[in-house]
Amino acid sequence: MKMTRRGTLVTAGTVVLGGLTIAAGLAEAQEHHPEIRRAITALEKAKQYMQNAAHDFGGHREAALKECDAAIGQLREALKYDQN
Repeated sequence: MKMTRRGTLVTAGTVVLGGLTIAAGLAEAQEHHPEIRRAITALEKAKQYMQNAAHDFGGHREAALKECDAAIGQLREALKYDQN
């Protein structure tokens, strides 16, 4: 079977992407608490969204931002505790 240059590039790209997917899966498998890291990321995104929003969410934005900071801090402390 003759492989074209395009076919070779597509095959190589598929192998690279597959390797990256496996590597990402292994990194997450080695992570003790991936849910906590995902929660931190989600809270950081929500905080950024609220900071840049055009409204104040019915007066709750300031408190929500403060609580996001507190939750992010506690989750980071929990991860530090687990490393010791």
